[in-house]
Amino acid sequence: MAAVDSFSFLLREIGQACSCVVETLAFIGAYYIMKTSLTVASNTYTLVRLYFIPRLVSRPDLVKVYGRWAAVTGCTSGIGKSYAKELACHGVNVVLISRNKEMLEALAKDIEDSYKVETEVVVVDFSRGRQVYPAIKKALVGKETGILVNNVGVFYDHPDYFANLTEDKIWDLININIGAANMMVHMVLPGMVQRKKGAIVNVSSMASYHPSPQMAAYSASKAYLDHFSQSLYYEYAPHGIFVQSLTPAFVCTNMSKYSPTLSKKSLFVPSADEYAHQAIATLGLSKRTPGYSLHSIQGFIAQIIPEWLWVRGVSRLGLL
Repeated sequence: MAAVDSFSFLLREIGQACSCVVETLAFIGAYYIMKTSLTVASNTYTLVRLYFIPRLVSRPDLVKVYGRWAAVTGCTSGIGKSYAKELACHGVNVVLISRNKEMLEALAKDIEDSYKVETEVVVVDFSRGRQVYPAIKKALVGKETGILVNNVGVFYDHPDYFANLTEDKIWDLININIGAANMMVHMVLPGMVQRKKGAIVNVSSMASYHPSPQMAAYSASKAYLDHFSQSLYYEYAPHGIFVQSLTPAFVCTNMSKYSPTLSKKSLFVPSADEYAHQAIATLGLSKRTPGYSLHSIQGFIAQIIPEWLWVRGVSRLGLL
């Protein structure tokens, strides 16, 4: 009888222990479902707020909100060119800053003829470092620069190991992807602070979300821009200045020409015009966004997947 009683007692203890484990697992499961549901709801709201509601209301008067002039770097092609046109479409005068004089002048004429705004061309090569900035500063004197778009950037010829990069390429990544944004922001901020209004848009990349092998220096430079932008946002929001980090995935531009797949327009690889049209609608609404509705969906996924899965996906980009 003693043995039977002991066995019954043991069964009850095991049952109680299992019950506690089941209750704990149920609580964890309920918490995970609740958290996931809130995340999905929040992300859905963000998509609606950034990409659908703006289509239902009148466009903001960017000149009134930020100022009469915008400065756009790296604007002879790709996102920079399309963003400059979008600004002009809103009635903003544009200072076009890039290194190809002929392409800049052609773009300036196109913008002036199409949108009836003023333009100014500044021919500089940001890879040359600090010596180019006096010319830019001179061109901006007397202009109410209310919007700065730091778009200029350089990528690899194709994804590659860091040791295979040339010293010139490494310095280009530092001077163009990082140095240019810092110096341009430092140049226009005092005027914005004085006027108590302005907007700074730094074009980062979704490659900044996680470590990205075979794009190490590039993704690190974009992570710098992303962090720089968010820090500036909190630093200068009290002064009436809006700072935005754009983190696009692939856009059909010269940067993706190494890949036959990514250099063709598709559902998740928009043209630069399509991207810029959606991105400018998020100005003033989100301090950090991919800027394109389908890229936002990719971004939501990218931020919740395990790092190893991201790394595996990035490692395959060179094969696309």
